Amino acid sequence: MAFDPPYAQPRSARVFFERRELDRLLSLYGRMVAAGEWRDYAIDGLSDAAVFSVFKRASEAPLYRIEKHPALARRQGAWAVVGQGGHILRRGHDLEQVLRFFERGRFSVVD
Repeated sequence: MAFDPPYAQPRSARVFFERRELDRLLSLYGRMVAAGEWRDYAIDGLSDAAVFSVFKRASEAPLYRIEKHPALARRQGAWAVVGQGGHILRRGHDLEQVLRFFERGRFSVVD
């Protein structure tokens, strides 16, 4: 009977961003940093989702999470923008469509 050591066992599959998706997310991040809106980010590859979190300050909770859930691709869409309170602000099948949430004219200053 052969015994495989723990390090030889395959890890569970993780979801992560493809190169073009990551390029697009980092492009958005760079634009928002230049505008003074964001200061830090984190990337997580989980068993069911990939998450790109953005922060105003590194010590706080993320302002937004851009999540990729491949299991939801046929239903609501694999992509979602989630706000600080956990509310889904935008959901869709296409990353570009979901990232339109961050377009410049969307936010305005209220006196």
